[in-house]
Amino acid sequence: MIQVQVLSFGVLKDRFGAATTVDLPDGATVARLLDHLRAQASAPALQGIAVSVNAEYATASHVLANGDEVGLLPPVSGGCQSVTALTREPIDADRLVAAAKHGEDGAVVVFDGIVRNNTRGRQTLYLDYEAYEGMAEKQIRELAAEACAKFAVRHVAIVHRLGRL
Repeated sequence: MIQVQVLSFGVLKDRFGAATTVDLPDGATVARLLDHLRAQASAPALQGIAVSVNAEYATASHVLANGDEVGLLPPVSGGCQSVTALTREPIDADRLVAAAKHGEDGAVVVFDGIVRNNTRGRQTLYLDYEAYEGMAEKQIRELAAEACAKFAVRHVAIVHRLGRL
């Protein structure tokens, strides 16, 4: 017997609660977990959802292990577009905002960082931004996917500048 922690997001939270523990037989898959949840509540809302296991997207055939954390991520109406990138070129924030703006959304929220001209009273000549690029790319893709699922947004753009600024 294994126990998994199930985290529900969006409309699924109303049906299953934000977090619950589920007991399953050894060797149970994501599909088995979804069948178990469907049996507990009439759950057509499970159609088309994305599932994560330990913060990684997982398929129905993924075998669960004791202590796994399973996320249930509902689809966003109309789908969610995401743009994620690391770049060494200047970021065209105006272009990103223009791509994100649609009247049905009502707002665009932007964080556009700049190099401060001083730090603690000392002039800043430049900053060198570096990253473990493979890890950073994976993390920003996951953040975008989480924003789409958790907040039912239509568009997410995460672009981070690297190099000397």
